Amino acid sequence: METQELKNAWNASEKNLENLWTLNMRCIEMVQTQKAKSKLNGLAAFKSVAIILGILYVLFLGILVYGNHFKNLYFTFSIGIIMVINIVAIAVYIKHLVLISQINFGESIINAQKKLAELQASTINITRIIWLQLPFWCTWFWSSNWINNNTANFLLTAFPIALFFAVVAVWLFKNISLQNSHKKWFRILFSTTEWTSVIKAIEFINEIDEFKKD
Repeated sequence: METQELKNAWNASEKNLENLWTLNMRCIEMVQTQKAKSKLNGLAAFKSVAIILGILYVLFLGILVYGNHFKNLYFTFSIGIIMVINIVAIAVYIKHLVLISQINFGESIINAQKKLAELQASTINITRIIWLQLPFWCTWFWSSNWINNNTANFLLTAFPIALFFAVVAVWLFKNISLQNSHKKWFRILFSTTEWTSVIKAIEFINEIDEFKKD
């Protein structure tokens, strides 16, 4: 009889420990997902403001191009490229908002991780594209008359500066990748809320997996 009582007590204690672990796990999931949601909500607000400002910015550039009436091809081409890149960025940011809204931590942690990884990769890709507009900020004021009348200044100053920023833009386009995220220059470029919010959300969700494994 005593042996049976001991067995029952042991089974009860095991069940209580299992229930306690399950409850503890649920609390951890709740806290971590709430932290991740908070970061993503802040990120969504940031991107919403960026979209609105981006649209206003593109409209302003469009007015400048229209006002120029294609008289200065350097100006039209430079501002046109900047406009196109910013329109692409706006479209991608809208896609990011949709992606964030689709993340449901209650359904599956794995699916949430996949969505966050997609958001992370897309953030890197659009950043690479945005940097491509850099050299065109050095060419919008060029004109045939200015180049002909100031050939020395153009060849010694304006052109080398534009070429330098073109090289920088291409280098950044090629080297901005997750594989270089440990490098100092990458951490400096991606020290903004836009990037750190994604990283923090990923870390919070990954911690849930770590707790489950332990």
